[in-house]
Amino acid sequence: MEIKKVGVVGCGLMGSGIVQVAAQAGFETVVIEANEELLQRGIGRIKQTLDGLVEKSKIDARTRDAMVGRISGGVGLEALKACDLVVEAMTENQSLKNETFAKLDGICPPHAILATNTSSCNVTALAAATKRPAQVIGLHFFNPVPLMKLVEVARTILTDEVALKTATEWVRAVGKVPVQTKDATAFIVNRLLVPYLLDAIRVYEGGLASLEDIDQAMKLGCGYPMGPFTLLDLVGLDTTQYVAEVMFEEFREARYAPPPLLKRMVLAGSLGRKTGRGFYTYDR
Repeated sequence: MEIKKVGVVGCGLMGSGIVQVAAQAGFETVVIEANEELLQRGIGRIKQTLDGLVEKSKIDARTRDAMVGRISGGVGLEALKACDLVVEAMTENQSLKNETFAKLDGICPPHAILATNTSSCNVTALAAATKRPAQVIGLHFFNPVPLMKLVEVARTILTDEVALKTATEWVRAVGKVPVQTKDATAFIVNRLLVPYLLDAIRVYEGGLASLEDIDQAMKLGCGYPMGPFTLLDLVGLDTTQYVAEVMFEEFREARYAPPPLLKRMVLAGSLGRKTGRGFYTYDR
């Protein structure tokens, strides 16, 4: 099966990035948001990013205009009725995703692949919400999508070989590197990354070292591009807590339990870069 038209549900940080890389790779791309304000904000973010690439001479104005011309938007799922692949990039809410996949199943053409960008929800449950479980798959992109090369391709026990191959080839077509994983909570990266981030909070909470020194130690000692607290603020403390809670619920291992400090910071609204304050403070 050849993918020609791509749909994206959600035009937030992740969704807009997926739209950008799809359009940049030459795919006609339709993005859906809950309302017109959110839609225009997301498309505006994409245009601003592309304008920045023109200013930096990474692309020319003609290329930018062609990319923008391949992007259209809407506020109803009906706009996705001609898509060959739909990537859902909504908030991490299992019941909301299940409901959305059931609706997509009734709207999208029979051959279409339905994918989710989830980092923690159950892909098999999404497949079970449809009448095409063999064509449901996880495509977990990483933030920021235009820069990060990795996509985790998560296959359920119901996914067939055609959908797996087609989705994997599409990931390569948009310039990303696919890795195969089973549908298991947190997949590969978060299964290894989240305990590391939670341990960093515990080390700081225990008074062993300052935020700055822990970040510096991990950058210079392990060669990481950023320290754990800089990364936590980038990802979002609320997102980290949510993923950790899902993992703890699944595995019941103490290393996945959110530390008290993380819970209190989320309650206080200190969520990281998106709120201007997390472990560090930021200009907004």
